[in-house]
Amino acid sequence: MEFFLGHMNYWLFIVLMMTGLYIVVARGNLVKKIVGLNVFQVSVFMLYISIGKVTGGTAPIFPTDLQGHIEIDPDIVYSNPLPHVLILTAIVVGIATTSLGLALVVRIREEYGSIEEQDILDIDAAAAREENRQHGDAMGGRA
Repeated sequence: MEFFLGHMNYWLFIVLMMTGLYIVVARGNLVKKIVGLNVFQVSVFMLYISIGKVTGGTAPIFPTDLQGHIEIDPDIVYSNPLPHVLILTAIVVGIATTSLGLALVVRIREEYGSIEEQDILDIDAAAAREENRQHGDAMGGRA
């Protein structure tokens, strides 16, 4: 039980990641797929942020003396800010990706009249059959 509670953030990461993956794979609605991708992204963000946390660590702001030389105290534990900065960038990219995906869903809805994956595939298959039939008629008429 102590192992489970001690690694709670990793268990939550796994549950969120698998939930997001399930939503993407199992759902036919394109908006739900985008929501699943966002859940998946949040799980990765949580993993990186939890890895970047240093217990007892402080911000890596180093004091300077009057001449501008950095004085680093070796007894102080500093946190690495890089994972947090990378996650801030990933959040911005995630928002941009989500907005692009939703814009594409709107455009698909305008074109097909549906945002259900199976409906779109059926419409495309019917259009391909019709095109093949017309192409066959045109080829048959020439002979």
